[in-house]
Amino acid sequence: MDVNTIQWIIIITSSLLLFWIAPWAKSANDFFRGSKLEKEPGFWMLTSSLVISWLFAKSITNAANLGLAFGMLGGVAYATYYLSFLTAGVIIYQMRVKGGFRSLHHFLDSRFGKGAVMLFSLLISFRLLNEVWSNTMVIGTYFGAKGSGVYYLAIVVFTLLTVAYTLKGGLRSSLLTDLIQMVLFGILLFVILGVILPEKNGDVGSFVRSGEWTMAGGLNLLFVALLQVFSYPFHDPVLTDRAFIASPRTTLRSFVVATFVGGACIILFSFVGIYARMESLEGQAAVEVSKLLGVGMQLMMNFIMVTSAASTLDSTFNSFSKLVVVDLKKEAQPSISLGRWVIVGIAVLGTIPIFLGAEILAATTISGTMVIGLTPIFIFWKKNASPLSYFLSVGTGIFFGIWLTTGSWPAQFVFFEGKYGDLLSVNIIAFISCLLAYGVGSINPRKSVKSA
Repeated sequence: MDVNTIQWIIIITSSLLLFWIAPWAKSANDFFRGSKLEKEPGFWMLTSSLVISWLFAKSITNAANLGLAFGMLGGVAYATYYLSFLTAGVIIYQMRVKGGFRSLHHFLDSRFGKGAVMLFSLLISFRLLNEVWSNTMVIGTYFGAKGSGVYYLAIVVFTLLTVAYTLKGGLRSSLLTDLIQMVLFGILLFVILGVILPEKNGDVGSFVRSGEWTMAGGLNLLFVALLQVFSYPFHDPVLTDRAFIASPRTTLRSFVVATFVGGACIILFSFVGIYARMESLEGQAAVEVSKLLGVGMQLMMNFIMVTSAASTLDSTFNSFSKLVVVDLKKEAQPSISLGRWVIVGIAVLGTIPIFLGAEILAATTISGTMVIGLTPIFIFWKKNASPLSYFLSVGTGIFFGIWLTTGSWPAQFVFFEGKYGDLLSVNIIAFISCLLAYGVGSINPRKSVKSA
């Protein structure tokens, strides 16, 4: 039996197993909040769900590629983004306990009005669409060359199978399957490391010492991450939705632990890229290493990608469903039926751009720079700021993000050498500009604010 056939068996069998395990959602609480008989998710279930939903196929692919490009610093720099759990956990804990807010939409509507809610919803909608194609495209590359028939077939089949078990149980099924997928991810990660490390005589030190800790050697990206962790998590409803489904205390503990577990997983998976660097491999690190080490490694790498992509994809579907049916419609009894149709809708909308080419994917991508204007909105959430402060700050971030994305950022405003030097330069200026814009808009705050 050839490798491709086995890979198809893995993807179909694992998805059918998750469908069988997933509970059937019987109430809106089950479907949109993950509660079972009014019982909130426990610490371990919530922590596992947080971690695995951010260990998506694209992120671990990036971790490996950064390990290839920069050595140990590449993994550490990317893992720095997982401080997002800490900042979001602490801030949302305070918003719930001291502000009484039930969701980020509740907060924004109370403080800045419906216009702010609509702009925020638009940003996170694009983010969720990005999550669909960015993860399914990674899966496709393990079955065939990009643009080939089998590549597209794998994407469609994987998406349909994930939609199936998500429709069955909504967020409740996501939380349960996330726990299973987290265990599988951990086992597969250590099996992969157990293959790679002996190839270098178990010399972990050589992995840790790889690369150079310089700005051009990866510090540029690390500092970008440090700037973005105050805004980045708030435009990801996959993360923030989970901050409101358990008690504040349990949620805070889960977010703190997820910070370290998620960061450690990213650093450890970057060892795949560091190994590729030692072997002078080029291209996609995870793919090339799996090819180098044989069929067994190829299958394990494929399985870990399927596991991580599925966990993020089902969470993405659920977050979009909640956004439309709960956060925007605000009905007393949210419709599970409508929620399921919304899941089908985002699955289709998130897959179509893959067939339209790289240009449409680039044009509809929301970057971390574009949402850096959310920084003062949530850091200073207690402040009685005006709607103008919100739109000036968020608009400024979007402006800088588009400026960078279009490739027209002036070379004289790039202050750092090496890869990501331009990204760091833009983010420093954007970060300061958004704080100033927020301050300008807060000079004359509105006198009345809706009660939380």
